[in-house]
Amino acid sequence: MSTQIKPNTDSEKKASAAPNIVWFEIPADQVERAKQFYSALFGWKIEKFPGMADYWHIDTGGSDETPDGGLIKRQQPQHGITNYVGVPSVDQFAEKVQKLGGKICMPKTAVPQMGYFAVCQDTENNTLALWERNEGAK
Repeated sequence: MSTQIKPNTDSEKKASAAPNIVWFEIPADQVERAKQFYSALFGWKIEKFPGMADYWHIDTGGSDETPDGGLIKRQQPQHGITNYVGVPSVDQFAEKVQKLGGKICMPKTAVPQMGYFAVCQDTENNTLALWERNEGAK
């Protein structure tokens, strides 16, 4: 008796996909200087993010699987680059962060009609963020 393997559908692939970087944020002391640097270096398009006062969208120009990012005014001297990792549940992964010795710096927060995020710190004091896509976020 032979068994036929059925390929996963796109929705099955997305549901079972491993967490990966889906967005990044670069802090800058002088936003205009950083915009010029990254635009000249990589050819990235950096434009004001609609509806957000001090946030710029970085379009890396890659395929849909290539993460874009944000440019933000540096909040504190130690403010470094933050990578956003796509996860199926911010709540579950935030709990996991804490169980593994990490910390929650900013609890689950909604980005209306886009999803939820939480900012965390790993055991080495590095910042990372969890991102859960959810168009019903309020």
